[in-house]
Amino acid sequence: MSTDECTSWREHVIKCLRERNSKECDNFKEIILQNNRLIGQCAQLKSDNLKLSVENEQLRNSVSTGGAGPNVAIVTLEKKLLEELTELHKRKGENSQMIVDLNVKVEQQKKLIAEKEQSLFEQQTANNRLRAEVQMLHSNLEELKKLNTTMLDEHTALHLAFSASEEKLRSVQDENRCLLDRLMRYKSKDADKLNEENESILRKRLPSIFRKRSDKLKRDIEDAVREPGSSNNFSSPVPRSSTSPVPFGSCAVSDNECEEASINGAMDALGMGDDDYISGRFSAGEAETARPSIDTLKAAGYLGQPNPTKIIMKFEAHENESHAVRWSPVERMVATGGADRKVKLWDVGKASTEPRAVLSGSSAGINSVDFDSTGTYILGTSNDYGARVWTVMDNRLRHTLTGHSGKVMAAKYVQEPIKVVTGSHDRTLKIWDLRSIACIETKFAGSSCNDLVTTDSLGSTIISGHYDKKIRFWDIRTEKQADDVIMPAKITSLDLSKDCNYLICSVRDDTIKLLDLRKNLVISTFTNEHFKVSCDFARATFNSNASKIACGSADGAIYIWNINGFLETTLKGHSFGSGFFHSTAVNAVSWSPNSNSLASVGKSKRCIIYSNS
Repeated sequence: MSTDECTSWREHVIKCLRERNSKECDNFKEIILQNNRLIGQCAQLKSDNLKLSVENEQLRNSVSTGGAGPNVAIVTLEKKLLEELTELHKRKGENSQMIVDLNVKVEQQKKLIAEKEQSLFEQQTANNRLRAEVQMLHSNLEELKKLNTTMLDEHTALHLAFSASEEKLRSVQDENRCLLDRLMRYKSKDADKLNEENESILRKRLPSIFRKRSDKLKRDIEDAVREPGSSNNFSSPVPRSSTSPVPFGSCAVSDNECEEASINGAMDALGMGDDDYISGRFSAGEAETARPSIDTLKAAGYLGQPNPTKIIMKFEAHENESHAVRWSPVERMVATGGADRKVKLWDVGKASTEPRAVLSGSSAGINSVDFDSTGTYILGTSNDYGARVWTVMDNRLRHTLTGHSGKVMAAKYVQEPIKVVTGSHDRTLKIWDLRSIACIETKFAGSSCNDLVTTDSLGSTIISGHYDKKIRFWDIRTEKQADDVIMPAKITSLDLSKDCNYLICSVRDDTIKLLDLRKNLVISTFTNEHFKVSCDFARATFNSNASKIACGSADGAIYIWNINGFLETTLKGHSFGSGFFHSTAVNAVSWSPNSNSLASVGKSKRCIIYSNS
């Protein structure tokens, strides 16, 4: 043992002895002093008593020998002795009472010391237990640090593997695209050869039918151009995806009824005239029809509502990037949400560039906003793992829904205004009861949810789009999950038509898919060579009658497709003046439910309202 340790040990022993003396002696110090004083007094009294006894004995001896003078002295001494004896008895009684009181105090002090010792023992026991717990927590912390290091190493390895797989996937997709282009060129050549054969056969065998049919269709087109409100035979243009070519050469030459029925049926199905049919091109899996120009169809009113191309309002919506936009179902009002943690309401009817209201309460960026069907409540989701409900009338925060362990990307009303469903990056969907402000059900999807929709006002079916490329269907009445629909890439948004028959899904492979929910099948794909999905939460949307689809692109343009498959217009900066349109990626668009207006927001902080009038 070293000198320092020995010195420290001795000082510790001395300190402990001093503490023990202070605890055991200080409490009885007064009692000991009183006791010592009483013992001294008692000794003094015994000495006085002995002296008086000696004097008394001497006096008695003197009395026995005789003399009057001594008798008087004896009486005086006896009287004095009696008084002193009385005083001594009195003092003895007082001292006895003091001893009794001091004994009571000693007992009380003993009880107090016992209580203190018991408390000290309990505190020492608790201290030892806490020391053991601290030691265990330190060991757990070390284990967690080691585990965290291992997990970080595994995450790094997985990230590298994912990057390599993604690069490989992109190269395979590029190769697949090249092969697909080559295949389409080969099929186009085959179709050209087939068209030439059909053209030669039809011109030889059916000249009268061709002339009759051509004259009739020309008259119909002229009537349609003169009457823009009529629909005639061009009410729904042909989609890009159609069936394979019709085998016109399969009927016998002598059977005129079979030939005419076959040709008439094919032409009616394709919606074109005889000359158009002859010059048309077909390919396996796709039919490109030579139909009247887009301007002619627009003039005739066959494409429904005109596209919104005129900017009626533009403003800086948020301090930085804007993530979400939604029209009110009852007012000319737009709600936007951005990375500045605020939801803002804008009065489009008054064309005010100042917000009608600013809804605060979120501690992170807003990912989505949505109104209930009456426009009374507005629902917003946030990166702070929560969702919030505000009232539009007084702009007050009514409910805060917390419980997810990841950012909440989407929320919809399930049973208005009682329940809400939220989808999060923590791979779960939660159903909330707004009356008790509690989560009543959690659905484990197994993948991050980017968007969700509900099929009706009762919210019996929930449709969610996920990072793992799957669209999942949830029936909350039976708690059963229907078959998933797999997309070619991760899903960024979903939108449902009003009749709940069709669903559009924007996919990260720069396409938008149209699904028929009655069959759970993809029936059409919308894309363009310049269209790029801007981010993982880019929103595509139907218009009010589900006849058009709009979606923003990474190049700042907004693409509008007709539901039948062809691109109607593109809202670009260079088309109408670059100062008015988005200069950076468009994150979300929203059609007005009551008019032919369109709202859009993007990374440039700007919100733009388009209309056709």
